[in-house]
Amino acid sequence: MSSFQPPRPWVASYAAGVPEDLSPVSGSLIDIVSASVRDYPDAPALQFFGREITYARMQDAIDRAAAGLRDLGVRAGDPVAIVLPNCPQHIIAFYAVLRLGAVVVEHNPLYTPRELRKQFEDHGAKHAIVWNKVVGTVQEFPADLAVTNLISVDVTRAMPLLTRVALRLPVAKARDSRAALTSRVRGTVLWETLLRSAPIPATHPAPATDDLAIIQYTSGTTGTPKGAALTHRNLLANAAQSRAWVPSIQRGKGCVVYAVLPMFHAYGLTLCLTFAMSMGARLVLFPKFEPDLVLEAMKKHPATFLPLVPPIADRLLAAATANGISLDGIEVAISGAMALPHDLVVPFEAATHGYLVEGYGLSECSPVLMANPVADNRVPGTVGLPLPGTECRVVDPENPTVDVAEGAPGELLVRGPQVFSGYYGKPEETEAVFIDGWFRTGDIVTVDRAGFVRIVDRIKELIITGGFNVAPTEVENALRQHPLIVDAAVIGLPSEHSGEEVVAAIVVDGSAAVDVEAIREYARSILTPYKVPRRVFVVDELPKSLIGKVLRRQVRERLLALSAS
Repeated sequence: MSSFQPPRPWVASYAAGVPEDLSPVSGSLIDIVSASVRDYPDAPALQFFGREITYARMQDAIDRAAAGLRDLGVRAGDPVAIVLPNCPQHIIAFYAVLRLGAVVVEHNPLYTPRELRKQFEDHGAKHAIVWNKVVGTVQEFPADLAVTNLISVDVTRAMPLLTRVALRLPVAKARDSRAALTSRVRGTVLWETLLRSAPIPATHPAPATDDLAIIQYTSGTTGTPKGAALTHRNLLANAAQSRAWVPSIQRGKGCVVYAVLPMFHAYGLTLCLTFAMSMGARLVLFPKFEPDLVLEAMKKHPATFLPLVPPIADRLLAAATANGISLDGIEVAISGAMALPHDLVVPFEAATHGYLVEGYGLSECSPVLMANPVADNRVPGTVGLPLPGTECRVVDPENPTVDVAEGAPGELLVRGPQVFSGYYGKPEETEAVFIDGWFRTGDIVTVDRAGFVRIVDRIKELIITGGFNVAPTEVENALRQHPLIVDAAVIGLPSEHSGEEVVAAIVVDGSAAVDVEAIREYARSILTPYKVPRRVFVVDELPKSLIGKVLRRQVRERLLALSAS
């Protein structure tokens, strides 16, 4: 590993109270729950449709579920698949698996059978804890992927009694809601069966700091799945870095975290599953983001810390304004996954009297690498500063051993306690993303003199046309300024003349006819000629991930098909 120590100019820009470095972590993820149970046994740990579970009761459920899994044959080091939406059973299952020294493998419960099967082919888990809506998909896997122990979870069992009764009413709305939340299944072990086990004894061996804790699949649903192998150290460190970044949020009974992001995603997992539990927080769980449900919860227990993405912030603000409900009390909202528009930050902060700051991370980095300071010196349009203990360099993508000049664009390399050591079972792919101990993020960035990082684009998504590099994000931002354009995605398509040509897919305001040549003329007034889209396709919608990120790869596939036809 390289001993090269690059300068860290960003430390001078840290908010008051944020340390430059953190002490090395020790123990395991189960210790963060144990510490909160010790300090706040009677405080609410989880809230689901109004029903609360204290830290002491949650710990008891974790210990019983761990014993039940042990009795089914789960051993230290075994991968255990979790396929659940946000619900209390998800948190309990997560820590029960870790209590045994086994390895959690998170999955999106909304994946197609093909997408889910590809991930099971990669990790080979023989134990799975699955939402009963998805049980049928797992039971239909081919024989070589058959799961030995399939534990089914009915999320409605964690709801308040009155809510469960309402779901059973013989009316169409109740039937629809019930069908969306639960299904009858056969041939599984019921989750409640695990909870009838005697708690696992304290003498049962605990995992070590450098043991594998989680296999977290990187975003994207096509191609070969790659699972980032994250250790207890990686995730403990990232939770500690996140705590250090928000010194104004006090650990204990006053801390409320909203889980509106899916916890199977690295972003939601760290800030809800690990950070929140380490803070002794009240974690308010939402199976999916619905503004009305969030606003209802805000009336009693406003979120002091709210991880989100820009579309969620936008919809929440619009719903609060329309319904006359206050967002006051949200102290810190942190936004990730995509660019945060400044024209959203201003009204959101006016409504909450708190901060909305942008951050950045990757599944391979547990995932948070940097964030804007929770202070008045944030820089809009940047993803902020590296977290304490995180180092970064900006290098020539073609020769990543060479650092670029200050302020010049280049590939971001990172190093820190939250950075993974490799992809599960993929040594060649692992070797390709490390150089002298530094992780190659694949993102093109600039870093200003104060240390603020600005994402320019993904290396793999850069369009090379006539020898010039075009960053899709820059073109998309220009197109979105047009008054008729609601959203845009820019990709490169093969060209006989220039290697690739810049092509745009746009979603427009349906109130007026669209002249695509006029759109190109508009872009030409903002962009250098070679960056102007050669072709513009008007589409009804853009394919997006569950957290609202435009999937450029899928856009490219669709536009290739349209071009061919």
